[in-house]
Amino acid sequence: MILGIESSCDETAAAICNDGSILSSIVSSQQIHKDFGGVVPEVASREHERLLNHSVEKALDEAEIALSDLDGIGVTQGPGLAGTLLTGVCFAKGLSQSLNIPILGINHLEAHIYANFLTDPTLTYPLVCLLVSGGHTQLWLVKEMADYELLGESRDDAAGEAFDKGARILGLDYPGGPAIEKMAHNGDCKAIDFPRAFYKEESLEFSFSGLKTSLLYFMEKKDKSVILADVAASYQQAILDVLVYKLATAVKRKDVRTCVIAGGVAANNELRSMVKKTIGDEISVLYPEAALCTDNAAMVAYLSELYMEKGFTSPIDFDVSPNLKVV
Repeated sequence: MILGIESSCDETAAAICNDGSILSSIVSSQQIHKDFGGVVPEVASREHERLLNHSVEKALDEAEIALSDLDGIGVTQGPGLAGTLLTGVCFAKGLSQSLNIPILGINHLEAHIYANFLTDPTLTYPLVCLLVSGGHTQLWLVKEMADYELLGESRDDAAGEAFDKGARILGLDYPGGPAIEKMAHNGDCKAIDFPRAFYKEESLEFSFSGLKTSLLYFMEKKDKSVILADVAASYQQAILDVLVYKLATAVKRKDVRTCVIAGGVAANNELRSMVKKTIGDEISVLYPEAALCTDNAAMVAYLSELYMEKGFTSPIDFDVSPNLKVV
């Protein structure tokens, strides 16, 4: 019976996992950041302090268990914002010591990959994973648990970050991905030819900083005839074209029959549609259910249980790691 705690950014989350099943999953999204157009680290840390205890209590109540029923605690160690990580880890450590149960620091990115195994427990190795979120855009070859090969990643902005910054330029709400997707729904994705870095190249690297700058310059020079829905659709298309092409290239290059998509951007419906058209029916494509795409504690609890079953735990004095790598 494992308690998972997630506080890497602006979602305060707690979940209970037992024998591979999620008994409860509580996610409190910090709405206060909408006032600033993005996450303010100090504000996020204070919100975690305010919400964590209640989130854990609610997770226990929904799972219909008591604190004394817990066998271990898994908590996000990194990557993420230093202050928010520290808030979650300190809370988890205190709970671990008071209950005299083991604790395990979990890699947030690895947990995102394993959210797919929660959706489909029959998922088998090897597989290619496109991990695409607010802070990271990476392609992984997952050979076995804890055996990963990084195929490519963004050299600057992540795709989710490009969505957030693009939405701010367009005057849309935070988070930017859903806001741009909603506006783009009625737009012409071919209206504006935004740049696509490393598109249709051999490299599996990504870059979205230049795209963001191109949007900024375009909006500064635009005239009244420009339709914002067309801008949003064209901007979104430039991001998705690169993501889908690189994913298809990686799948073909590594000759795998399965690929998964993880992270918040995996919830984008246009991305899913494009992947289906590009990858085809011969390759199995899996996405986590919507609640498991964005930051959550269910994936942390699940991965913690897998590792604890193998005998892994962390010393009580382990540090947070804002730049923690998967390998």
